[in-house]
Amino acid sequence: MGIGLSIFLIAVGAVLNWGVDVKDPSGFNLNTIGVILMVVGAIGLLASMVIWGSHRDRTVVEERRDVV
Repeated sequence: MGIGLSIFLIAVGAVLNWGVDVKDPSGFNLNTIGVILMVVGAIGLLASMVIWGSHRDRTVVEERRDVV
C-alpha cells in the first residue's frame, strides 16, 4: 500500500465518519466503517514511511582502483 492510497483511505474514512449522517442504518454502521478505514489508512501510511525510510538511508560507495 502506497502513501497515496493510505491518505485516500484516511480521507474516505473521515468523510464516512463525520460527513455522512444516516438516520436508519440497515445492517451496518457507516461511522464504524469510517473509523476502520482511517485506522487501516494510518497503519498503511506508517508502514509505507518505514519501508521507504529504510531504503533512503542506504548509500552505496563504489571505489575503483586501476592496477598497472
